[in-house]
Amino acid sequence: MNTPAVENAEPAVEHATEPSRTLGVEEEFLVVAPETGASSGRGPAVLAGVADVDPQHSFHSELMTSQTEAATGVCTSSAQLSAQLRSARERMSRAAQAEGLALISSGTPPFQGEPGAISPGKHFTRIAETYRAVVTDYQACGCHVHVGVPDREQAVAVINHLRPWLPSLLAMSTNSPFHLGTDTGHDSWRAVQQSRFPGSGIPPRFRSAAEHDEHVARLIECGVLVDAAMSFWLARPSPHLPTVELRVADAATTVGEALLQAVVTRALVRTAQRELDAGREAPEFDPRLEQAAVWTAARHGLDGPGIDLVERRRVRSAELVHRMIRWATAELEETRDLATVRKLIAGLLHCGTGARRQRTAAARGDRALLGALQVTRDERGVR
Repeated sequence: MNTPAVENAEPAVEHATEPSRTLGVEEEFLVVAPETGASSGRGPAVLAGVADVDPQHSFHSELMTSQTEAATGVCTSSAQLSAQLRSARERMSRAAQAEGLALISSGTPPFQGEPGAISPGKHFTRIAETYRAVVTDYQACGCHVHVGVPDREQAVAVINHLRPWLPSLLAMSTNSPFHLGTDTGHDSWRAVQQSRFPGSGIPPRFRSAAEHDEHVARLIECGVLVDAAMSFWLARPSPHLPTVELRVADAATTVGEALLQAVVTRALVRTAQRELDAGREAPEFDPRLEQAAVWTAARHGLDGPGIDLVERRRVRSAELVHRMIRWATAELEETRDLATVRKLIAGLLHCGTGARRQRTAAARGDRALLGALQVTRDERGVR
């Protein structure tokens, strides 16, 4: 489905004076049969086709053999990130087509079909043994954003400031209304599936990295987390990189939507750092309202109400997104991303999030829906 305002917005020309704040993106895709969209367990064959060394990208297996992941390298500008996202999608799509398969970018599998098997390896085996039926058909795909920070102490402090904006980041990324051929009535069924895991949702407010690590260690000791890399919060200090990692967004249909999630996230992190430098600590929020805000964002996306955690009341979800952008405007201006972000958000509000566009395409039949979600090799199709 064509959504020009969402797909074709390009980042502004980068200048030498742009601050060097690092960011990167991990995109998860579903491997499917090109005729039906049914999941295929031949993800390992696709990964074998991109196994050559590439300093800009890395490609990984996911929990199910019907999933793959493409990760960008470390980027310092939105133009660099956009180019790497396009290149990674093109390379993986080429590998899928060489195997007679296709890639689609959706938070959950929209078509009926078997999920494939749990990917090989001790880590994935432990996950399957720990969570059993919770992961039997867990083909959830997300768009994960990493933003560089000096150390874990600052990562924890920054995340405290990000907590009220996590539902809005989810709302504008919703792209999983269907699950195995059924319209779930939610814009992000992936978020609902993710909520079945212990310790999901908005993270608690931690006073230090030590307190965060102690809490994670306690969950591991209690047997509800496999290891420190398996916490299910929507934002966390990365367990292996010097970054804040946000895993709130559904898989993005277009490069533009992945770029939007990344540059807004970077601006939020940088704004949080500015708040910390000014001595302003993050406010406390009602954990029950936090849970409700995530659920509401998953249910309605941008096309309905959201929950204002500060004022503790219901407001339009789109208004919360506008507030989020206003909070981060100074940083978006400094990185010269504000015009791109405004254009992409205007496209979402006009054409709809991925969830609305999926439903519009599905009304024309399964072939139309498959075409709307498929990641293709040519530059126009890569979007």
